[in-house]
Amino acid sequence: MTPCVVVGISGASGAAIGLRVVDILAGLGAETHVVVTPAAERTLRQEVGPDALATLRERSGLCHDASDIGAAIASGSFPTRGMIVAPCSMHTLAAIAYGQADNLLVRAADVHLKERRKLILLARETPLHLGHLRAMTAATEAGAVIMPPVPAFYLKPESVAEIVDQIARRAIDLLRVFEPVATPWRGEG
Repeated sequence: MTPCVVVGISGASGAAIGLRVVDILAGLGAETHVVVTPAAERTLRQEVGPDALATLRERSGLCHDASDIGAAIASGSFPTRGMIVAPCSMHTLAAIAYGQADNLLVRAADVHLKERRKLILLARETPLHLGHLRAMTAATEAGAVIMPPVPAFYLKPESVAEIVDQIARRAIDLLRVFEPVATPWRGEG
């Protein structure tokens, strides 16, 4: 059976990471269901380019409208192997943490929490205030994994693309669905 993974892209900076997650999952043979918020559409255009949304739609298995709360991924009866939100804005993180499922991205994340499926949130903000930290704690207590998109400088990346690729691969590895795809730390020497 082909593993199904949901990918959410919210309006924080780092939209290229979500696009790269979708690319890698496609290469692994996963069925992807993608939800892009309106703010993420804007960020994709600004950070990746004017054709980024069209490219994302081509590469994803199915791209859902964020307002379609009746989509299959809004139900726990729809089988998935996990969900990655890359990037995850603090607005989206707080909505997930406190169950404010007013769009499909947050509803799908809520389903992953209630069904005890993997939910990886690439929380994208700096610096953080106490409200952000409390929302991260609440999301973690509910079962999410908070993964700030921090570069693996020990790999000595030579480009932004290499940084984006490693972060996307690390997020996919956290799903524990596929053989590891990120470059691991191999120790000194």
